[in-house]
Amino acid sequence: MNKKYQRYIEYIVNDIEAPYFKNMRDAYGVKDDEYEFILSKVYNEPVSILITIEGDRVYNTNDNQIYFEDSNGDWKKREYDNNGNLIYQENSNGGWYKYEYDDNGNIIYREYNNGFWEKREYDANGNIIYRENSDGHIEDNRYE
Repeated sequence: MNKKYQRYIEYIVNDIEAPYFKNMRDAYGVKDDEYEFILSKVYNEPVSILITIEGDRVYNTNDNQIYFEDSNGDWKKREYDNNGNLIYQENSNGGWYKYEYDDNGNIIYREYNNGFWEKREYDANGNIIYRENSDGHIEDNRYE
């Protein structure tokens, strides 16, 4: 890759914001066959891309969808933990949520952009034994 092209790609990678596909196409003039290369640098990992009528998708090496964009430029970004659990999602409307998991893959904490949160504890069988949320609701069945 020549140095001028390499600098241009680095500029795009450092400058681009979602909606990625719309901006690559309209703001930077990127060709379809360069999308995967650029987004791999944006995400700092190899990615694969699926272009469909419904929208364009980006997947990480674990086949988790990490980005979606529709034809209007509306988008969703997702992050996963090392076990493939969804831990964060945000969208172009400003909405977001995040999750935390225990070693068994149970959700132990969730929080949404509207301020709602919930904590949970589970027994050895995966049953919820404690639940508390931001509305002040508490269920405590730990000692039954």
